[in-house]
Amino acid sequence: MSQNYKDTLNLPRTEFPMKANLAAREPEMLKMWEETRLYQQIQKSREDRELFVLHDGPPFANGDVHMGTALNKILKDFVVKSQIMLGKRAPYIPGWDCHGLPIEYKVVKESRDLSPLEVRKKSEAFARKYVDIQRDQFKRLGVFGDWKNPYLTMDPKYEAEILRAFAVFVEKGLVYQSKKPVFWSTGAQTALAEAEVEYQERDDTAVYVKFPIASGEWKDKASIAIWTTTPWTLPANLAIAVDPKEIYVVQQFQREGASETLLLAEKLVPQFRTNTKFDLVGEPLESFPGSKIENLTARHPFLDRDSTVFTASFVTMDTGTGCVHIAPGHGEDDYLLGREKGLPILSPVDDHGRFTDEAGLPNLVGKYVFDANDEIVSLLRERGMLLGEQIFHHSYPYCWRSKTPIIFRNVEQFFIRIDELRSKALNAVKTVKWIPSWGENRISGTIESRPDWVISRQRSWGVPLPVFYSGDGKAILDAKIIRKLADLVAERGSNIWFELNDADLASALGLSEGTTHRNDTIDVWIDSGVSHKAVCALHPELRDPADMYLEATDQHRGWFQSSLMTSVALNNRAPYKICVTHGFVVDLDGKKISKSGTYDKPMAADHFVGRHGADLVRLWASSIDYTDDVPFSEEMFTRLGDTYRRVRNTLRILLGNLYDFSGNQENRNEDFALIDRWILERLDHVIAACRAAYEAYEFHKVYHTLNQFCAVDLSSLYIDITKDRMYCDGPDSSRRRATQAAMRKIFDKLCRLLAPILAFTAEEAWRYSEAGGSVHLQEFPEPQDRHDKASARVAELLRLRGVIGQAIERARQEKLIGNALEAAVVLYSDSDVTEKIDKGELEEFFILSDLTIHQAKEAHASVTKTSYRKCARCWRHRPAVGASRTHPDLCDRCESVVEANKRLVTPEITE
Repeated sequence: MSQNYKDTLNLPRTEFPMKANLAAREPEMLKMWEETRLYQQIQKSREDRELFVLHDGPPFANGDVHMGTALNKILKDFVVKSQIMLGKRAPYIPGWDCHGLPIEYKVVKESRDLSPLEVRKKSEAFARKYVDIQRDQFKRLGVFGDWKNPYLTMDPKYEAEILRAFAVFVEKGLVYQSKKPVFWSTGAQTALAEAEVEYQERDDTAVYVKFPIASGEWKDKASIAIWTTTPWTLPANLAIAVDPKEIYVVQQFQREGASETLLLAEKLVPQFRTNTKFDLVGEPLESFPGSKIENLTARHPFLDRDSTVFTASFVTMDTGTGCVHIAPGHGEDDYLLGREKGLPILSPVDDHGRFTDEAGLPNLVGKYVFDANDEIVSLLRERGMLLGEQIFHHSYPYCWRSKTPIIFRNVEQFFIRIDELRSKALNAVKTVKWIPSWGENRISGTIESRPDWVISRQRSWGVPLPVFYSGDGKAILDAKIIRKLADLVAERGSNIWFELNDADLASALGLSEGTTHRNDTIDVWIDSGVSHKAVCALHPELRDPADMYLEATDQHRGWFQSSLMTSVALNNRAPYKICVTHGFVVDLDGKKISKSGTYDKPMAADHFVGRHGADLVRLWASSIDYTDDVPFSEEMFTRLGDTYRRVRNTLRILLGNLYDFSGNQENRNEDFALIDRWILERLDHVIAACRAAYEAYEFHKVYHTLNQFCAVDLSSLYIDITKDRMYCDGPDSSRRRATQAAMRKIFDKLCRLLAPILAFTAEEAWRYSEAGGSVHLQEFPEPQDRHDKASARVAELLRLRGVIGQAIERARQEKLIGNALEAAVVLYSDSDVTEKIDKGELEEFFILSDLTIHQAKEAHASVTKTSYRKCARCWRHRPAVGASRTHPDLCDRCESVVEANKRLVTPEITE
């Protein structure tokens, strides 16, 4: 009969489950956080600390949270949680952008023929529905914030602040009315700001067209050749632009027996020949700089009018003919040239992008301009004015919401003078810390090239554009009246603009009889852009400027810029001190994933949270360098699952090994062995690295540091090496208690370092320890400077461990031994470290039973099978096994432990 010693071992014990079951367990924790008002507890615990404000850029309340928005919110939560654990007060007030085209477009698509007021009421209901949906989805991601009191841009008090800001813009002379080409969405029938435009690749028919020369020496003898990718704009042509310094030629060409004499830029003749298949006939008949043909006239190819040639600096020599077709009603450069030369601004297209009578083509009236391209080309062909056509692949602007191609259309709109703000904004950019640093150049470039800001929208769902009109139709822009309107809106909401008739509204604001108002609304980018004033400056917990804005890279044209411009206009400074940019979420093929796109795989955050748990989504967000595009796939979650399980299992093993260790024992014995001192040194390095990474907002460095610490330092080394003492020593042995003291420190500090990232798992593990309360109320640990040589010594031992490992592996392959504990190892050490450490400690470190050490000039090892018998309890082969009459199957260490715990030994019957 032999003995069963299992019950005498100090095996790990914990109720902290190995299986995470996050999808089921996390909602229970959310409920607990809500019931205990954890966010409020955190704020109260930090009320006297240094303030850090991350101002939330408001997502649109128009759909479920997708992975791009989830990434953004989680990154913000990493910042807020880590700043709190760095000892600061970091309130987080979430917000939503509630007005604008994305919401109205969906409402109008579902219900036709609604009045503006009906559109507004349905849009508000739609927005409130998705505020509630998104709020729950953000909370489910483990994001902490004042969710009961978010800011909403449709709140009457917020709307009033938009109007008060607008009053300041008016007061400073920044707002003006003008009729000029703007981005126009034919799908949504409204003007668009630059940030509401996205670019898509498309193929269009580009044409070479001749304009017969109507004046000068080449009258009726030659034609000017132009090139355009938008044939539909030719009815609006009023001029041709050339470069004053480039050389132009009059050249004869021939194709299939037909001859043409054409005027075009000399540099572009080869490209013209390639694209039109014309051959040269002889040398140029004449060459001259473009300045020589200023004011030359040419006949329109199919309308009864002439086009004048003007010189312009924007003409380029990369494509076309160097002779640019000018339609002042359909392009920014065209408009500016037309205004300079006194041309009419012809734009014969209606709100839906259909030709009007002004086009001078009766058969095309009512035709959508892009559908009319083919008919324009046919007309050119019939008139003998078509020199060539080609399919041209290019990037073209599209409406971000209706997904229809945009046209440049001349309409009367209200604008903000960007030139008045540009230099101040560029100076303000320099005062901001940009993460990554290229953000500074990115936003500076967009500011430098930005045209005036078109701020009026021909939509219903938004803050009314506070412009009134006198009896003779003149616009009234008056800051005092706008402020009165703001007070009225704060009390009754902006629907009053649509509910009250002209007379009642004029009366309420003290305007004269006959004053009218229209239904245009303010660009939604002003709504969110003034949040620094409406939220940060007015909220008692926050401040303006905020410490940080954090958004995706498209916001250099969007919220980063609209906030900057409005802040410069109101306060002559930036609204943020730090601006962090993250990339787009893309699939493994680099395709962008967005809510408004047509991505065919699951992209809703709920899908992945439901399948994998929020902590795995958070782990994904921490694992990538967010400053570049962020890869995303189901396969990544599978790999991250391994990392998560490793971290969770590390926490579980630490907890399990602490089952009989209480806090009052922690300082009883600090007689740490080398391996304990080493792991505590490593812990200090990890703490320092993680704190530095959190302070620099480099969360992927936290991920890699903690993953390495759990996978290598703890699991592969420390926990493995100390397993024998933890399981087989007496419960109160000094070295076991020392290791437990080290593990207690490791668990405590590891939990806190993990908390901003694995918000649920760190909390769950923390609550299984004796610590009490929430880990999220804690602060990050500070590293200690131990002045120990443990790391250097362990590095030497790990090198020698590798030498031993190779020898053992050879012995196993030769069938000399089954495992390392059966080996008698002779180590020829080239390090003095092995002379300074007790042999028993070295055997534990190398996880060996039988070790002999000789000093040598070069490290190597030999292995034979040990002659010692195996201890039935610790499985090590020891000289003392067999020496005891009472326990002949135990080594001396195990016998003494068993004797002290006789009641735990049970007989085991064996054949």
